[in-house]
Amino acid sequence: MNKKRDLPEKIRMTLSNIAVATGALAFVIALLAIAHRIATHFKLAQRIIDKPDDKKALVIEHSLAVDPRRRLLLIRCEGRQLLLLTGGPQDLLVGWLGPKP
Repeated sequence: MNKKRDLPEKIRMTLSNIAVATGALAFVIALLAIAHRIATHFKLAQRIIDKPDDKKALVIEHSLAVDPRRRLLLIRCEGRQLLLLTGGPQDLLVGWLGPKP
């Protein structure tokens, strides 16, 4: 008989714990939504890697792994393109591509 009295109390405690956990989860989700709105409003949530844009002065357009250590980068700097080899004993500017503006 003693077990039958304890059973509803255990169930009530479990439902109480579930309610507290659900409320805490809802609170955290609300905080994340508010933080997202603030970051979007102040443009803090911009992507690091973005499509090349004419408004940007320096953009990595392409990257090619030459070997496990070295990479060949095609970079656009203020409308001109250049090839840069990185990762070796020293970085090397291979050359500028295209006409001077």
